[in-house]
Amino acid sequence: MAHAHSHDHSGHDHGARHVQGSTDKKRVLIAACLTAGFMVAEAFGGLFTGSLALLADAGHMLADAIALGLAWYAFHLVDRPGTGRLTYGFGRVKTLVAYTNGIAIFVIALWIVYEAWERLQRPPPVLGGPMLVVAVLGLLVNIGSFLALHGGDRESLNMRGAILHVLGDLLGSAAAIVAAVVILATGWTPIDPILSVLVALLILSTAWSLMRAAAHVLLEGVPESLDRDLIARDLEKTIQGVREVHHMHIWSLDGASNMATLHACLDEGVDAHQAVSAIKKRLASEHAISHATVEPEFGQCADDGDGHEYEPDAAAPHGHHH
Repeated sequence: MAHAHSHDHSGHDHGARHVQGSTDKKRVLIAACLTAGFMVAEAFGGLFTGSLALLADAGHMLADAIALGLAWYAFHLVDRPGTGRLTYGFGRVKTLVAYTNGIAIFVIALWIVYEAWERLQRPPPVLGGPMLVVAVLGLLVNIGSFLALHGGDRESLNMRGAILHVLGDLLGSAAAIVAAVVILATGWTPIDPILSVLVALLILSTAWSLMRAAAHVLLEGVPESLDRDLIARDLEKTIQGVREVHHMHIWSLDGASNMATLHACLDEGVDAHQAVSAIKKRLASEHAISHATVEPEFGQCADDGDGHEYEPDAAAPHGHHH
């Protein structure tokens, strides 16, 4: 059983990703400190002025400070090597954090909608002047956080989660500014809960897309950019001596690095070691799969007693089963 781990291709890639990870880690920490610091001020501001838009934004900033803190911790863990129990290391912590973030944002957004409905029934007084001051300061802090995160790795789910949080904060502060201006100009306080609901709805849609992407990774789904059946056909066509590829699984560890396992049925007399090496090189160079485990087979598939019966989900598009 030849397991030729050809890792030469991924060395450079890994180095670049490592550097990117450490700068992302710093970016997230700066944003976390800015957000946490101002969240306290904004919560007091919301209580003092009676503004739900400020309180909503502070609630969102609280989730963000926690989320950014967790995102920083996830980056911190990723650098640790795998252990005897966690053989893949901690790469997936980032995806777990992204998923948990999504749930947290959902809960906060629903609370804002409920609170806004209550306030529309009985609008409380709102102090427009102080509210405007706090909202403008909040906007400046959020712009600072956004700029800190903006240069980060767009492919990273963890980074995307962090940026989404800060974007939600930016919108929250902008909504609070608009509400404060309207209240100062017209005295119409219902604008405050109305705008806080708009922010909540925007937050909900971004949280949903983040959760879906993270769940796909956690469920070991095939990465969006790859097609398992096409890759299997490609290997059968291009690698000499490979008669058939089956039992193929492709997944991503953390949304960035892809892995695969497969059985390769070889023609009699083919050098198994060479075939496995060629398959790994092809997967790395053409399909961005950096780690593959290939089981070479001659004649009958080791997993079933009655020949090469393909899994049911893959049988349909496949003309090869015996």
